[in-house]
Amino acid sequence: MSALCFPRGFRAATVGAAIKKAGRDDLALLYMPEGATAAALFTTNLFCAAPIHLSRQHLKDSHGHASALLLNAGCANAATGALGASNAMECVETIAQSLGVHALSVLVNSTGVIGTQLPMQRIVPVLAPLAIAALCAEENASLECYARAIMTTDTKPKMSAREVVVDGQTVRVSGVAKGAGMIHPNMATMIAVVMTDAQLTARELDMLLRDAADRSFHRISVDGDTSTNDSLFAFASGKASRVDPELLRRAIVEVCQDLARMIVTDGEGFTRSMSVRVQGASTKEEATTVAKTVAQSLLVRCAVTGGDPNWGRIVAAAGRAGVRFDPSELRLYVGGIEIFAHGQPLACDASAVLAAFNGAHVEMMLDLGATTGAVGDSNADEYLTSGLTEEYVRLNADYTT
Repeated sequence: MSALCFPRGFRAATVGAAIKKAGRDDLALLYMPEGATAAALFTTNLFCAAPIHLSRQHLKDSHGHASALLLNAGCANAATGALGASNAMECVETIAQSLGVHALSVLVNSTGVIGTQLPMQRIVPVLAPLAIAALCAEENASLECYARAIMTTDTKPKMSAREVVVDGQTVRVSGVAKGAGMIHPNMATMIAVVMTDAQLTARELDMLLRDAADRSFHRISVDGDTSTNDSLFAFASGKASRVDPELLRRAIVEVCQDLARMIVTDGEGFTRSMSVRVQGASTKEEATTVAKTVAQSLLVRCAVTGGDPNWGRIVAAAGRAGVRFDPSELRLYVGGIEIFAHGQPLACDASAVLAAFNGAHVEMMLDLGATTGAVGDSNADEYLTSGLTEEYVRLNADYTT
């Protein structure tokens, strides 16, 4: 872990435009004075928002180059038709002109309520001052203001950083994210930004980003919904030296995993988290399928919410995952306690099992018995999710009212 600051080559500024409500910053601008290599992953939802269309096109036309990223909270600018597209472009062009960069180098995204137009009468007047603030901002500043400005129903800012030392020079990887509801793989619902001062080509950055996403944001779920605005941006300023590819890969993965965990543990109505690890499968894909099925089971998640040691729901979910395995070979552990094996429950300390289901984090492990299931088993995978609470239902039942 390192200081929660921006890497070299990045500056940021935030401002309030009362997009959803007054009294807080809800526009965030990331500025790369000398430009940066850029990559991104976007939602697979067919109703992807206007800014997603625009950023995807700009990344393609610029061949993976960016000078700025503009984000807003409070309005998703999704399902907003031609006017929504025009508004996104106006924001980009205003920022580009104010920074003195090409519009193709400006990326944009929004988060908030779907189906409402951006309040351009409040946004446009603050864009030029926002750009000036970014031009004048200090490097190595704290991530916190930037992370707070993109929050919606989040209760706290989400930030992470790592440092890799190469020949006495420090290479930093920093990241911020927002996300509390509509959390699901492909992409997991959120906006996340990962930055590094390492030297990388667009292709190298894209490969690193995809690997990190697959090990983090694609392994979490809160409610099974994939949003219209999901995005994971990555930028490399090149202000530091090149670094050992494996060390850099590990740092980016760890930052993304930190952010993914923060998203789950800040899920709307969150009380406790749960992880489902599956090993001993015939293939990695089968392990993924079983882990995903158990983690997304509403019955399993309700049991976790209530601290109810109803482990039968876990094995039942595994059995309906569509993966062939011998039930008599399945072994189930919760909190490290083996509670099911050889097709039947095992004698164990009931109070210890109850405590395992009532902790802040409920850890489940299923060994399907097809392989050794040893540590490092390539035919293994893990999902992270949370309980499903009454507060989650209340928040989403009243989201726009």
